[in-house]
Amino acid sequence: MRARIPTPRESRPSRIDEAKHIPRPYKLRRFYTPKEVAEHNTACNVWISLFDKVYDLTLLINKNHTRPECDPIVLAAGTDISHWFDPTTNKPRTRISPDTGSEEFYCPNGRFLHVPPTEPDAEWDPDFSVPWWEDEARYCIGNLTKRTRFIRIINTLTKHDDIIEVASEESLNEILDRYTDKNVHAASYTWKRLGKVLDM
Repeated sequence: MRARIPTPRESRPSRIDEAKHIPRPYKLRRFYTPKEVAEHNTACNVWISLFDKVYDLTLLINKNHTRPECDPIVLAAGTDISHWFDPTTNKPRTRISPDTGSEEFYCPNGRFLHVPPTEPDAEWDPDFSVPWWEDEARYCIGNLTKRTRFIRIINTLTKHDDIIEVASEESLNEILDRYTDKNVHAASYTWKRLGKVLDM
């Protein structure tokens, strides 16, 4: 049985038609590895992980690049920022201010986009209806894998031997889809494990 590459059910456009000056389009996946997230760590290519979800904030940073609230996010690009948020509310952490005795957002790396200032500020204009961490439809591109595993693939025809890192939650077809980055002909091969043909 020949393998075929499916279109993931969760696949949707990556909003490239709305983009300006961002990296080339990428393939949307159900799961991403920490290594994949870490590769997107520049001001022009900003991915972060938050509570096992992966967010592409490139368009948000591009739109607001002149604001200093972008700096903490850009500096944290490619990493997990779950520690910035309260796990029970999924909102930025808060604390009681030692100066005023009132509750305020706690941002040790500096206030980031969509977090209101601690002091009244006439220049702060909330030009958004939903903060980015709650707008999964726009910014969330998939899930962060709980665990990765390495898979060794041997092409018995060419004797190429490749080891790829995959998300442990992925199906064989999703693994095949990852392997096509290394071998574009992989979909036409018969896939076997221990001599038995795999039903992809």
